Amino acid sequence: QVQLVESGGDLVQPGGSLRLSCAASGFTFSSSAMTWFRQAPGKERELVARISASWTVTIYADSVKGRFTISRDNRKNTVDLQMDSLKPDVTAVYYCHPLATKYWGQGTQVTVSS
Repeated sequence: QVQLVESGGDLVQPGGSLRLSCAASGFTFSSSAMTWFRQAPGKERELVARISASWTVTIYADSVKGRFTISRDNRKNTVDLQMDSLKPDVTAVYYCHPLATKYWGQGTQVTVSS
């Protein structure tokens, strides 16, 4: 049974930082490219960042380049998203998702507001 459990979302002021984490189980994590998506109210779910299985390739949405960093630990089966210099426009529910699968976590809410 595949499980994806996101954590780390919070209410933070503009300019602040957050670190999201996703604990994965039930599939071969070390062989899976992993992604973070987000969905803001009234908007479609969009790709934020992607990391290859061996961590050799990372891809970011243009809107977060230079501010977000995706990483993974194949020993712990976790994938993290470090979010810095936060702006209100990143407010959304963030989801962990193994690429090209049907599996999604429950999401974690990130709210940037003063």
